[in-house]
Amino acid sequence: LPIYVTTSDGTGIVHIAPAFGEDDNRVCRKYDMPFVQYVDTKGQMTEDTDWPGVFVKDADPLILENLKETGKLFKAPAFEHSYPHCWRCDTPLIYYARESWFIKMTDVKDDLIRNNRTVNWIPKSIGEGRFGDWLEHVQDWGISRNRYWGTPLNVWECECGHQHAVGSIEELRGLSDNCPADIELHRPYIDNVTFPCPECGKEMHRVPEVIDCWFDSGAMPFAQWHYPFENKDIFERRFPADFISEAVDQTRGWFYSLIAISTLLFNKAPYRNVIVLGHVQDENGQKMSKSKGNAVDPMDALRTHGADAIRWYFYENSAPWLPNRYHAGAVQEGQRKFMGTLWNTYAFFVLYADIDNFDATKYSLDYEKLGVMDKWCLSRLNTMVKEVDDNLANYRVTEAAKALQSFVEELSNWYVRRSRSRFWAKGMEQDKINAYMTLYTALVTTAKAAAPMIPFMTESIYRNLVAGIDKDAPESVHLCDYPAVEEKYIDAELEKNMELVLEIVVLGRAARNTANIKNRQPIGNMFVKAGSELPAFFREIVEDELNIKQITFKENMEEYLSYTVKPQFRVLGPKVGKQMSDVKAALLKLDGQKAKEEMDRNGFLKLALPSGEVTLQPEDIEITMSQTEGYLCQHAGEVTIALETTLTPELIEEGFVREIVSKLQTMRKENGFEVTDHITVYAEGNDKLTELMRKHEEEISRVVLADAMQYGRTEGFSKEWNINGEKIVLAVK
Repeated sequence: LPIYVTTSDGTGIVHIAPAFGEDDNRVCRKYDMPFVQYVDTKGQMTEDTDWPGVFVKDADPLILENLKETGKLFKAPAFEHSYPHCWRCDTPLIYYARESWFIKMTDVKDDLIRNNRTVNWIPKSIGEGRFGDWLEHVQDWGISRNRYWGTPLNVWECECGHQHAVGSIEELRGLSDNCPADIELHRPYIDNVTFPCPECGKEMHRVPEVIDCWFDSGAMPFAQWHYPFENKDIFERRFPADFISEAVDQTRGWFYSLIAISTLLFNKAPYRNVIVLGHVQDENGQKMSKSKGNAVDPMDALRTHGADAIRWYFYENSAPWLPNRYHAGAVQEGQRKFMGTLWNTYAFFVLYADIDNFDATKYSLDYEKLGVMDKWCLSRLNTMVKEVDDNLANYRVTEAAKALQSFVEELSNWYVRRSRSRFWAKGMEQDKINAYMTLYTALVTTAKAAAPMIPFMTESIYRNLVAGIDKDAPESVHLCDYPAVEEKYIDAELEKNMELVLEIVVLGRAARNTANIKNRQPIGNMFVKAGSELPAFFREIVEDELNIKQITFKENMEEYLSYTVKPQFRVLGPKVGKQMSDVKAALLKLDGQKAKEEMDRNGFLKLALPSGEVTLQPEDIEITMSQTEGYLCQHAGEVTIALETTLTPELIEEGFVREIVSKLQTMRKENGFEVTDHITVYAEGNDKLTELMRKHEEEISRVVLADAMQYGRTEGFSKEWNINGEKIVLAVK
């Protein structure tokens, strides 16, 4: 008996039903046991039984009762097990043996396996595992179905037993004298076509079966071109396909039917690359089902979020082959982080381009005249295009999406934010032209790079920025060539320096937040340890971004912080045993800073002990940081910063000025002023702050576009503010 039947489990009695199970049928054939079939095609007991017409599942208890009454029942235990049901009506299903037509796939098993090895499966684990295992244990393909609708099986049969497979309409017409010229190759029309048997002369009729619809799907590559009867050149140019994509359950469906038929006909794989998709689940990881009430109506989702947002969610959220937990919040988050950021950046450009009547067709991007920020932006842009193009060419969809998202975030929150004042400048000086052309180039190129993923938003951006001003440009972004990488613009050293700038800025902001010091409050010093020092220009960017007077690079940070390494006895004890005392002594002598760096760099820490080397994992030790009073430290990777938190009177005064400017800018916005409107500023109610405003009047006026500043009275739009504990009434007009 098969290996799944053992003498140690269960009763030792095996129920065999050759008509209702593949394994049972195989065993019966092997041991020449009789084939019995007491269930008809409707799932009802036959006339040969004591329960004719009773549904097979309803007959189960009746049969058991009969066996019990006749003393033939050994035991009928109830136990829970999985059982197939109709996915539409939830009716129990039965396996049913019936006469079928088969394609002997076992004869081409080796060819199937060899052809599959030529395919780039994404992920490889499906091609080598699930699909590879399916081919390793391939069975003959039961190709016929006893239905009405479907592709009729092209076999004619005579009562003498002779059979003939017809290969074309032309052949059928040659065999038959009643085949219409415009024969419809479906039932009932094809069933009326007959021809004489070459063996006995009697009339041959088509067999009643139709072909498995999966055969139709697998024939798609050549059937769509009516090959081999026409379009031979087109088919051969396009076969095999560059890539196909379907869900993971198609390993036994379309993926298989394609390679099976292609192997039979051409002995080659029908596709070069296969992207396998995971199933979409609900928010809790459950399979979506109408009966469960957790299914999402695609049209409702499209109306709510838009096609681009849903597309982007699936591209960026996770690798395509993993199950995807779909819910509205996740779609909205992706929409906000990428699409919202891209659109806001585009809207910023349009706002100021309209104010300045800027027309990109009248200017050119002169690289030699660009500033460092512009050159960095172009370098990152082309690095992004290179990464996205390479990822898409190699079917790494999620990586391509993340590269796009990373660039758009840096474009908005770094380049535009750092360059905003350049767009405010009067006139159209070269620096302003550079800012416009750099941002324009970045937006247009990004729209082209992202067009396959978010086709509607990128089309809107392109139509306005390019097609709207250049009559010679392609009408649509989807008619443009994919952007080519401008290698001459890529400056790896520049990107490396700016990346370090961003890392330092992130740590600096975190330190400010921890110290509860607003970004508008200037700070005297920040000390940095990193893998390399920044040139003066980049240090100035950090100083300006973090509102710090001076940053200084250090070889070590012992003056500002120290690390202590202690063993986690509960975790480490069972691992090192008698070496515990040696480990403890060694950790006391360690340079904490170097130990922290080694652990961060390698993910482990090695100790050379008298009793032998020990490797410590992160969970084996506790690393604590102590900070010098007056400094707040942050650390990530190879970068450590120490922020000086002591504020001098001069720094505090400057902080007040920046807060006042911020409040005035907020009032401009709340009052609906245009960005170009000039105003008069009023202040009253706080002598300390009004004196500060007098002292810094020129600076405040320049930033908020004030033609005059008046004290002791208010006009226009006024508001009381609490600025660092000082109350004052400000007004703008």
